[in-house]
Amino acid sequence: MKDRLKIGITCYPTLGGSGVVATELGKLLAEKGHEVHFITHSMPFRLGKFDRNIFYHEVEVNDYYVFKYPPYDLSLASKLAQVVKLQELDLLHVHYAIPHAVCALLAKQMVGDQLKVVTTLHGTDITVLAQDESLSDLIGYAINGSDAVTAVSQDLIRETRHLLGITKEIDLAYNFVDKRVYYPREVTSLRKEFAHPDEKILIHISNFRPVKRVTDVVEIFDRLRQDVPARLLFVGEGPELSKVLCKVKEKGLLDRVTFCGKQDDVAQLLSLADLMLLPSEKESFGLVALEAMACGVPTVASNAGGIPELITHGETGYLAEIGDVEAMAGYARKILTDEAHAAQLREACLHRARYTFCNDVITRQYEEIYYRVLGRPLPEDLRRKPLEC
Repeated sequence: MKDRLKIGITCYPTLGGSGVVATELGKLLAEKGHEVHFITHSMPFRLGKFDRNIFYHEVEVNDYYVFKYPPYDLSLASKLAQVVKLQELDLLHVHYAIPHAVCALLAKQMVGDQLKVVTTLHGTDITVLAQDESLSDLIGYAINGSDAVTAVSQDLIRETRHLLGITKEIDLAYNFVDKRVYYPREVTSLRKEFAHPDEKILIHISNFRPVKRVTDVVEIFDRLRQDVPARLLFVGEGPELSKVLCKVKEKGLLDRVTFCGKQDDVAQLLSLADLMLLPSEKESFGLVALEAMACGVPTVASNAGGIPELITHGETGYLAEIGDVEAMAGYARKILTDEAHAAQLREACLHRARYTFCNDVITRQYEEIYYRVLGRPLPEDLRRKPLEC
C-alpha cells in the first residue's frame, strides 16, 4: 500500500524486555502492511514464523588485526546505511541510545537527512550508562540528534531529564503485550506436575542480574511457606543464578523450588502461577509484571522506577519498599490466603492489561510518531477514532 512505511528496527535481539518489545512491535507493524527490516547481529528470538513483510539483515563484524576489539558499532552503522539505501527505508527505529542511536545517526550522515531516526529509551542506557561521565555526553548526543524519542515510563522520562539535562520532547510509549499471546491458559493438567492441589505457585522471571535482587525472592518465599503451602518457579538465567541456588540450599528449599531455565512460552508458565514476585532495585517498566497481569496473575513488587505506573497498589498487586522482604511476604500471604481478594485482583489485572497497555493502541501510537517525523499525513485508518481494545 502506497501510504505504508519501510521501517528499519535495531535492538538487542536475544537480551531482555527491550528486544521482546521491539520484535513484537515489528511483527504488529508488519501485520498492518508496513515493511519491516530487522538489522541486528543475530535473529531476534521472538521473530517466529515467516511474514512476507518482515526481513532480517545480519550485521557481520570483520575482525581486522589492527583492532584490539572487533568494531561492532562501525559495522552496525555501515550496515544500517547499506540497508537504508538498498531498501529505500523511510526511517530507523532503534532501541537504546547507545550504541544503536549513535550508529543510526552516523548512518543518517552517510545517506542524508531524509532518513529519520526514532529512538526508544528502555532504561539501562539511562539508569546505568548515563551515570558514567565517559558516556553521558554521547547518550545526550544520541537523544538530541534523534528525530523523535520515546521512553517506556514517566519515571524514565524524569530520570533522563534529571541526569542528562534533556529538554527536547520525549513521548511516553508504554511497553505492551500481544493480547493474542498473553492470556490465561488452560493448564490444569500441567499444574499437577508442579504442585499439589492445595499448594500455591509463585513465579519469578528475570535475567538474574544483581539489580533484580533475586535472593530477595528466596527470602520472601521462605517466610511465606512457613504458613502457606506453596511452590516457587524460577524462570531465566544469569550471573546471580549460582548465588540464588546457594540461598535455596541454605534455606532447605530445594524440594519446593523449580529452576525452569530460559523459556520462550512464558504465558504457559505464568498461567500456572498464583503470584509473581518482582523485588527489583530498579525497573524502568517491568515487562514481566505486565505479562503476568495479562495472564491474570497479580504481582508483589518493589516501589521502584516505573513499576508503580504499571501496578496499582491494592488493585492489581502490592508494592513495598526495596528490600523489605517482610512486607512483601505479608502482601503475598494476604493474596494467597484470601481467595475472594485474589479473584478481584485477577479480574483487575486482566482489565488493566487489556485496556491500559493494549498492543493495538500502542502500535498506533508509534505509527503516529513515524508519520509525524516524516511530515506525512496520517492514513485514513489512523485518523479514525481511537481503537476499542
